[in-house]
Amino acid sequence: MSSMDVPADATPPGAARSETRTAVDRPGIPTITWVTLALMTTASVASLRAAPTMAVYGLACVFLYLVPAIVFLLPTALVSAELASGWSGGVYRWVSEGLSKPLGFLAVWCQFAMTIFYYPSLLAFVASTIAYVIDPSLASNGVYTAIVIMVLYWTGVWVSSRGTKALAGLSSWGLVIGTLVPGTILVVLGMVFLAQGNPSAAPMNADHLLPQWTGLASLVLIVNNFLSYSGMEMNAVHVSSLKDPAKEYPKSMFLAMGLVLLIFILPALAISWVVPADQLSLTAGVMQAFDAFFAYFDVGWMTPIAAVMLISASLAGMLTWLAGPSKGLLEISRQEGYLPPFLQKLNKYGIQQNILVTQGVVTSVIALMYALIPNVSSVYWIFSTITTQVYLIVYLLMFVAAMRLRKNKPDHPRGYRVPMLGLVCTTGLLASLAALGIGFVPPSQFGGGSVIAYVLFIACGLFVLGLLIPWLFLKFRKPGWRTAAAESTGDPS
Repeated sequence: MSSMDVPADATPPGAARSETRTAVDRPGIPTITWVTLALMTTASVASLRAAPTMAVYGLACVFLYLVPAIVFLLPTALVSAELASGWSGGVYRWVSEGLSKPLGFLAVWCQFAMTIFYYPSLLAFVASTIAYVIDPSLASNGVYTAIVIMVLYWTGVWVSSRGTKALAGLSSWGLVIGTLVPGTILVVLGMVFLAQGNPSAAPMNADHLLPQWTGLASLVLIVNNFLSYSGMEMNAVHVSSLKDPAKEYPKSMFLAMGLVLLIFILPALAISWVVPADQLSLTAGVMQAFDAFFAYFDVGWMTPIAAVMLISASLAGMLTWLAGPSKGLLEISRQEGYLPPFLQKLNKYGIQQNILVTQGVVTSVIALMYALIPNVSSVYWIFSTITTQVYLIVYLLMFVAAMRLRKNKPDHPRGYRVPMLGLVCTTGLLASLAALGIGFVPPSQFGGGSVIAYVLFIACGLFVLGLLIPWLFLKFRKPGWRTAAAESTGDPS
């Protein structure tokens, strides 16, 4: 996730989409254009939050965005389209049908679990942005960051637990206010800055098109791009609403890829034009660039306005995500009995309050690490990496399930079939595995911290959150954990 700060809709990605059918079995379904689908996909993926991470590389960020787009973003989009056009129910249904129900639970669990580390890293970005309204020196203060994370998260839980329907509309303006408008301002100011003869902080000549190779650690920030690109599968469910999915869906995905790359690359370049790499904060880099540009053009009063736009969009994204993956996990668990009854309880508004509160306790503990570890950027990077690692498990399962379904159920009706599915899935698998491996390498910008401690932290986060906890739920599950409604269906778990 993306930095996918705002999902395309409020539908939980792992939840059963019981009414989602393909055009094959539901003639007369309302159609959308391939351009509309491209814009929806762009809205679900694009964000400015990852820009500072890639701005460190200067002009080479173009290369580092293009490579994962080809080997990960495109395979993810195409494969999820075939699966969504043949099987309703999202990732859980795809993996359950292709592999097994326990692995389907693992996939939907990882979709939920990655948010446990995602919220602290997202809210750390918000905290750094708020600091530019109050006092920019606070952006590097771990205690301040931890307090802001906890206050905002628990406020979000309180709002989400009341089941307000206003949350569903937040994502629609999040892209415009928090990404398109500030991103455009940033790029335009940067171009005018350079056009006036000012030197770029990062070299912009052909010698710097590729990142300097100083070992694997020099490329490790590319892992962040895999998280930036995650979420493409969310809108694949709409593929059967196209008039001619086989022709229009690839066009839609190529247009979305182009737009996503523009939104990611241009602001990252603009940041690198004005903020030197050795002074760049991974959490406050966007505001550092705005601050520098506004000071140069003598419109410093606009800095708080830009901050408020970024803050409001990020908070809107957090609220919509709070209501999404946890609900998906709840619905699957009530049907199959994957979670104990305590976590399946709903409050009077029908919201999974106990899951949100339990998640909040863990999030608060994680937030305290910002106060205990001196370098805010290092903590932010560690949490972003664990988020990516856990989410990559979902894609590994999805690619394998797609190949199994094509082999075992070749005649199952699909609205869209990926050409050369085996090659596409293998490419996505290898790219995901490579990202998993690179994630264990500390970035060269990480500083003088202990490499062993870094690797252990990432490994423990991935193992405990992504594998051990779901295994324990499956190991100790009891028949009584299924709800009465699920029992009445007679569906064996």
